[in-house]
Amino acid sequence: MQTKNAKIEELFQRIPELSCLRETLYQVLEELLALYERDGILYLAGNGGSAADCDHICGELMKGFKSKRPLPDCAKENFVSLFGEAGQDTADKLQSGLRAISLLSHPGLLSAFCNDVDPELIFAQQLWALARPGDLFLGISTGGGSKNVLRALMAARVKGVKSILLTGNRNGICAKFADIVVAVPESETYKIQEYHLPIYHALCLAVEETIFA
Repeated sequence: MQTKNAKIEELFQRIPELSCLRETLYQVLEELLALYERDGILYLAGNGGSAADCDHICGELMKGFKSKRPLPDCAKENFVSLFGEAGQDTADKLQSGLRAISLLSHPGLLSAFCNDVDPELIFAQQLWALARPGDLFLGISTGGGSKNVLRALMAARVKGVKSILLTGNRNGICAKFADIVVAVPESETYKIQEYHLPIYHALCLAVEETIFA
């Protein structure tokens, strides 16, 4: 297990019932830090409220969450040398980001693939086309039985992409296909989602503080 992280430990202090996930969450944190150390991409997929969670997570990673994440000095200098005052303004406002892609973000492709091929494979198709070995896939399924998430987990395995499942305690079939399973201690959908949010907030904060310290 990694050295203790303040944001992860704070999560357990605020929500003690999640302390049963301590080892698993540190494992996820380790995977995320390793992913960004090798400049990989996190792909995310889910349905309904979980789809919104995917976009939320991308928002916390691709820009500053609590930190402003200023650009490196060399990048700022390049902006100024190429674009002068406008470059300075741009460089001062841009933030360093971590690469994350929600597989809900391509509506044209999603609707075409649903119509022409198979709705169950909308995430698997994108993952197959975009992901490379060394990337990471996060599937969110409260019940653990989402067929489109399951197919994406299958594609990830064949593609050499490690996978994480964020779910509840219903022991759905998706858990059998994920490399790491974060199963919160709840079975009702909205209660599962209420646990998911503080978990991914803590992870995003921990990643940000470690990389942009």
